[in-house]
Amino acid sequence: MTGTELTDAAVRAYLARHPEATVVALGEGLGTGFWRLDNGRLNWLTVQPTESAALRRMLLPDGARRRTVAGAMADHRWLDAVREPQRGVIVTAPGGLLRLSPPGVRGLLAACVERFPGGALVFDALPRRDLPRVAGAHPGIVAVRAHRPAGLRHRLPGLRAHTPTVCELHFAVR
Repeated sequence: MTGTELTDAAVRAYLARHPEATVVALGEGLGTGFWRLDNGRLNWLTVQPTESAALRRMLLPDGARRRTVAGAMADHRWLDAVREPQRGVIVTAPGGLLRLSPPGVRGLLAACVERFPGGALVFDALPRRDLPRVAGAHPGIVAVRAHRPAGLRHRLPGLRAHTPTVCELHFAVR
């Protein structure tokens, strides 16, 4: 499976438990996640920098359950755009967290844990050996799952420890 397929599988699993959840796609660009994952009940929020948000809205106009919000991933004002967090929230950030500084990642994790109890965050992770540090990044993180794409190159012992994974963090329910 590719990283996109692994991320989609994690989102589908979350939606199976929370079918009316909001999926927040950080830095999705012109991605097609909504159409791949739409169960007819979810809400989708794409967070893009201002310039690319305008382009996205021109090419993929907002709909009743799909919206684009202009803003930076590290600027947590986008959290206010999630209308019904009690229905569940899963945040995806493929490649996004790798572009943030360590304090930026910690700030994003803390904001998501605080605002979205029972929610989840799915992102491209650092190699598996770094996951214990991620798990301890915030006391509100109750589960960490790592998914690694299959294939020969990922089974080679020398490369395995350095292969990026898709990481899924689950937040405590208050």
